[in-house]
Amino acid sequence: MSFDKIIDRRGTHCVKWDMMEQIYGVPKDEGIAMWVADMDFRPPACVQEAVQAMVDHGIYGYFGDDSKYREAIRWWMETRHSWQIDPAHIFTTHGLVNGTAMCLDAFTEEGDGIVLFTPVYHAFAKVIRAANRQVVECELARDGDRYVMDFDAYDAQMTGRETMLILCSPHNPGGRVWTRDELEGVAAFAKRHDLIIVSDEIHHDLVFAGHSHIPMAHVDGIADRLVMMTAVTKTFNIAGSHVGNVIIADPAMRERFATRMAALGMSPNSFGLFMATAAYSASGAAWVDDLIPYLEANRRLFDDAVNAIPGLHSMPLESTYLAWVDFSGTGMEMAEFTRRVEQDAKIAVNHGPTFGKGGESFLRFNIATPRAVVEDAVGRLNTAFSDLQ
Repeated sequence: MSFDKIIDRRGTHCVKWDMMEQIYGVPKDEGIAMWVADMDFRPPACVQEAVQAMVDHGIYGYFGDDSKYREAIRWWMETRHSWQIDPAHIFTTHGLVNGTAMCLDAFTEEGDGIVLFTPVYHAFAKVIRAANRQVVECELARDGDRYVMDFDAYDAQMTGRETMLILCSPHNPGGRVWTRDELEGVAAFAKRHDLIIVSDEIHHDLVFAGHSHIPMAHVDGIADRLVMMTAVTKTFNIAGSHVGNVIIADPAMRERFATRMAALGMSPNSFGLFMATAAYSASGAAWVDDLIPYLEANRRLFDDAVNAIPGLHSMPLESTYLAWVDFSGTGMEMAEFTRRVEQDAKIAVNHGPTFGKGGESFLRFNIATPRAVVEDAVGRLNTAFSDLQ
C-alpha cells in the first residue's frame, strides 16, 4: 500500500471534497479539503477483498450470525489494547455519533446536564442540544503545549443537574493521549458527581511513538457507570460504513441500552459488519502499523512548516491525524486568519469555535492525506501569511 498515491475524490459524493465549496467557499477544483475527519487513503486490501466478495456473491440480504464479527472485535481489543471484553457486551450502532445519541437516549432525561471537556469534537454538543439536554462545558487548561484537566474548577461548575460525562480519549482536537492518572481523575470526578461516563475511543489505534493509549475500562471501580465506544471507521478509513461498537460491561446498563435499541428498531448494515470483520485481523493490523509512521512524518512536516510562520502554532499531536493550530499569536481576529486560510490559501478547515470553549483562536487541519498534498498546503499557508515573515 502506497500512502503517497493521490486519489481524486471529487465527484464521488464525498462530503469532504465535494461540499467544501458550498460550506466554506473553497473552490473544489483548486482547493484542498482538510476538514472532515476521514483519510484520503484506500483501506487495507483485506477490507477491499471483503467488499469484493459481497459484490461477487451479488445478493445483499439481511446479515445473520455475527459471531465472527464479535470475535474479531474481541481479538483486536485484546491484541492491540490488552483489553479483554466479553463479545456479548457489544452493541453495534450506526457509527459513534449515533452511539453517543443512543447513550443520551438510554441513560439521561431532557434537561439533564452533559459534561464535555472542551474544546472537543463538535458532534457531541450537536447531538446533546438536539436531544434537549444541556451542554456543560468544562474548559481544558493549557500546560505549555498540552491540554490538561482542572478538576477543582470543574467541581465548582457542577450544579447537581449533570448526569453524564462524555470523554474523548484520545482527545480530538489537540491529540492528547490521557495518562492513567488523568483517567483516574476523570473516574473520581464522575463518582463525586454521580455521572455516567461515555468514553469515545475512536482514535485509539492512531497513537504515535512514545505514547500509549489506556482504555477507560482499565480504570478500577467504574464498571457500573461506564460505556465504552470504539470503531473501525477512523482506523481503517471506512467511515461511510457507519458501524460502531458500544461496549457495556454492567448488566443493568446493558439491559437499558438493549431496550432502547429494540424500541428504535436498530440493526446494523451488512457492509459494515463484513468490512469490520475483515479489518480487525492480522492483515489489518499490519496496515495500521504502516500507516502510523506515515502519519507521524506528515505531522512533523506540517508542524515544522506551520510553526515557522510567526504567530502560528500547531499543538504537538500525541495521536490522531487532526492538527490543531493556534492563530492567536498573529493578533488577528478569527475572521481575518480564517479568510487567509480559506480564500487566499484555498484550504477548507474546521473552525475552532465549533469545538466549544477554548477553540476561539484555532483551526483544525486534517493531515491524513498524501504527503504531496500536505506539502502543497503548508506552501499555501506560508504564502497566505507571508507578510508576517
